[in-house]
Amino acid sequence: MGKAGRPRNQTARRQALVSAAGQAIAERGLEGLRIKDIADAAGVSQGSVLYYYPELDDLVLEVHRGAVESYLASRQQAYDEAPADGPAARLRALLDSGLPSTADDPVHGLLYELHRRAGRSPGHAELMTSLFAREVALYTTALEVGAATGVFTLTGSAHDQAHGLVALEDGYGLHIVSHNAALHPARARELMLAHARAVTGCADL
Repeated sequence: MGKAGRPRNQTARRQALVSAAGQAIAERGLEGLRIKDIADAAGVSQGSVLYYYPELDDLVLEVHRGAVESYLASRQQAYDEAPADGPAARLRALLDSGLPSTADDPVHGLLYELHRRAGRSPGHAELMTSLFAREVALYTTALEVGAATGVFTLTGSAHDQAHGLVALEDGYGLHIVSHNAALHPARARELMLAHARAVTGCADL
């Protein structure tokens, strides 16, 4: 009985540590991250953290992987739950899901912090590349559906326009979480919608 339950318990403990590490990174940043911070957030000993993750980098990579998957799932859900017969409503929902709601948005703040590792780590670079590609795929689908139904008149290929939308929201998002007082979330949303209207020819966005 005890042995059968061990893998599930280990999985739960690993997930708890990943969650605690994500919380610690969001609060302290990567540069100041210590095993003690993760242990305190998880309510365990430092030895427990090291037992499951002898290398701190492996734990940080798991945090990044989980953050990417969770973020993508939330974006897909936003798209799926918008009216199926309304390409404009679906694209608008996708746009809304891609920007930080505040300068202290924990999800975007964590992702931007973790993306900083991409230049020094192939694993983090792969996750960042994957996130970008999958976001582009989401936008491409939204744009292609709108064009196929005659709601959108695209000024370029759906794939190229999707690249632009993802890059634009990434740029705005970075300024928002960096507390740029000149770019509030509401203003960034207005600018994103204006760009989307320009590339789709759809005034309903």
